[in-house]
Amino acid sequence: MGSRIGVGLLGLGTVGGGVASILLSPDERHPLVGDLELVRVAVRDLSRPRPVDLPADILTTDPADVVNDPAVDVVVEVIGGIEPARSLILQAIAAGKSVVTANKAVIARHGQEIAEAAANAGVYVLIEAAVGGGIPIIEPLKQSLGGNRINRVSGIINGTTNYILTRMADEGAAYDDVLRDAQELGYAEADPAADVDGLDAADKIAILSTLAFGGAVERSAVPTEGISQLQGVDVDYARRLGYGVKLLAVAERMAKTAEPLPLSLRVQPTLVPTDHPLAGVNGVNNAILVEGDPIGRVMFYGPGAGAGPTASAVVADILNIAGIRQASDAPGHIDPLLAAGTWRECVLVEPGAIRQRHYVRFNTKDAPGVIGRIGGCFGDRNVSIQSIVQFNASEAGAEIVVITHEVSQGEMDAALQAIQALPEVSGLAAHLGCL
Repeated sequence: MGSRIGVGLLGLGTVGGGVASILLSPDERHPLVGDLELVRVAVRDLSRPRPVDLPADILTTDPADVVNDPAVDVVVEVIGGIEPARSLILQAIAAGKSVVTANKAVIARHGQEIAEAAANAGVYVLIEAAVGGGIPIIEPLKQSLGGNRINRVSGIINGTTNYILTRMADEGAAYDDVLRDAQELGYAEADPAADVDGLDAADKIAILSTLAFGGAVERSAVPTEGISQLQGVDVDYARRLGYGVKLLAVAERMAKTAEPLPLSLRVQPTLVPTDHPLAGVNGVNNAILVEGDPIGRVMFYGPGAGAGPTASAVVADILNIAGIRQASDAPGHIDPLLAAGTWRECVLVEPGAIRQRHYVRFNTKDAPGVIGRIGGCFGDRNVSIQSIVQFNASEAGAEIVVITHEVSQGEMDAALQAIQALPEVSGLAAHLGCL
């Protein structure tokens, strides 16, 4: 179709191999794929087996060879982690090259620095593959939904935890057993902390929030709770009450308009009503629900990880850059919708100001009046109760499950403190969010 676009690849693992495979087999794909030429690839070990066959003369163990190669127009970073990825991205930008990355960790923490450097250099840094695998969500937030006032972005954005929770719900399986299966199937890493502790989802919701609301947020300030402490009994009780349990990441505006704009972000296990669009998202699939004015609700659903879906998103970003490069007669001209830099200041509200519904389970004595005293503690602190149910009453005690209406975290914490001081209450056994 036009002039060749040189692509340099940093990393040839699962995703890098998938990208290389697409670039080397352009038949029946968009014609622009045929203009993409893989000219340099950095790997850690030249002697290791490769997922694709590549000419030996394009391989190198020095990433700087890729970044500095004059034949490379677009650098694709798929090595992961913070360093050296951050430094290599900035070096590529300084060399006048656009960058495509799947690195959610570096973008969540250093996205503002990288975006400013790219704007100053007149190049692009595109990140579609950093969130949701093959699900197109980054570009819609930057472009297709750009005419909307986004009010809320929520989603299931970690396939490992969704697989675990799906099996716990469907089979009544124990968390530890399902986690082992997930590791054997390759869905979970040997060290699963980034997934099961919610860190991966927090990286992704920080990125989505920046795009949806126009301002960067401090990744380290996002309240984050994973599923490692979740008990099967709560998944069962949720099902009986008409809910499923999902690890949700949520970002929402706390004011219609304000400068700076206050936002509420959180990652936590959350009860989802069975008729909610996110309730039917199971297995390793991801889904992101965007709510805006005037569009209402739109949901993006699909495979959230894996070589094929993630490589698809990477190549889509390369094609975006290639198309702009071939169409533009003005070097350094940047499409503001494709680049999508920040345009306002956003701040996270204090955790105590976050408002949502809650699910709590108490261990109590099976004593007359205990439900009334728990209800009184909630009412005295402005917490309205939607439902309160007693399970498994016996001489040994009982379990009281409460679902509240929407309330601030501060009021909820005050009520829980008072309830746990009651002599009939032996402990707070579980505390989850609730849609």
